[in-house]
Amino acid sequence: MKAVFKTKWAAYSAALLFWLGFWHICAVKAELSFILPKPLEVFKRFFELLGHFAFYQTLLISLLRVTVGFLGGLFLGVLSGFLSHRFFWARSLISPMMSVIKATPVASFILVVILWIERGGVPSFISLLMVLPIVWQNTVLGLEKRDPALGEMAQVFRLGKWRTLLRVDLPQVIPFILSASKTGMGLSWKAGIAAEVLALPAESVGEMIHNAKLYLETVDLYAWTLAIILTSVLLEKLFSALFSPKKGGRYADPQKAVQGL
Repeated sequence: MKAVFKTKWAAYSAALLFWLGFWHICAVKAELSFILPKPLEVFKRFFELLGHFAFYQTLLISLLRVTVGFLGGLFLGVLSGFLSHRFFWARSLISPMMSVIKATPVASFILVVILWIERGGVPSFISLLMVLPIVWQNTVLGLEKRDPALGEMAQVFRLGKWRTLLRVDLPQVIPFILSASKTGMGLSWKAGIAAEVLALPAESVGEMIHNAKLYLETVDLYAWTLAIILTSVLLEKLFSALFSPKKGGRYADPQKAVQGL
């Protein structure tokens, strides 16, 4: 196991060094730092940003905006998914809306939403829209994939509708919701930052990126982009650590989801 880990680590490190080298060569050939700065310049600026409290404050505010939207989309996606599975009229009503959301470009949504609500709420609303159809679709799919034998068992033991929902249906659906959440988390973060770039709410990562582009501070632009990428990776790693099947969580593995019935 350790040998495999070392081999993977060596491969990832080699790939990272290759692309950093490629980036450096392109920057040297371009000889235009305001278009393509060198990697060392970007990393130097990034570590300078890490020494300022305002950097963490800005990143946290943007993260909170996106988190609010993510949680809102998660809640509405699960609720609409259960309604769509339970009632035909709800599925007929909700399904076209979800198709429109998935097909519409994010930039179009951002520009329209800016006209509707206060600029500080735009990133949250856009993040919500990105998560909503993914969670809805996976919730419906999870309900359709339920084991009918467990439902019959619940009827035999007369668990009742509420206990059947909590003890039988929900545990089987949660792995699908977690899978959608992991995908939606990355999408909501990137879409939320894009919304900030266009809406320009105060004290936001999007505002920093916009200002860096406006004043041709390309090194700052790349440094903030690096912060966005690393934050996205950390969020995904944190999510995987909390809900990975290897951790033995009850809802992390579909095979374990119905244990304790």
